[in-house]
Amino acid sequence: MGGGGHRRKDRARPVPMPARGTGAAPAGASGPALMREARMVALVIAVTVALWLGAQWLGGRLGWDASWVFLFDLAALAAFFWAMVVIWRLWRRQARQDG
Repeated sequence: MGGGGHRRKDRARPVPMPARGTGAAPAGASGPALMREARMVALVIAVTVALWLGAQWLGGRLGWDASWVFLFDLAALAAFFWAMVVIWRLWRRQARQDG
């Protein structure tokens, strides 16, 4: 089994990428769209934590009234609630596709 001759090199075909949209996946989406929505939720959670911590620190440093600090608490809670709803929807969508 000599080694003469040329071997044909397998070339990878380019994979078409999905179009970039608003980030919201359609109801029956899977794969990249599902992952994109999950990444968006992770980003919202991370940014919410960073902004909330920054507002708490800044409020204490500048002596803001408690009502302003409470407003940031409510905004953070709203963002976390939104994230939990989206996570639940993703979980249900994934479970429906798997089973």
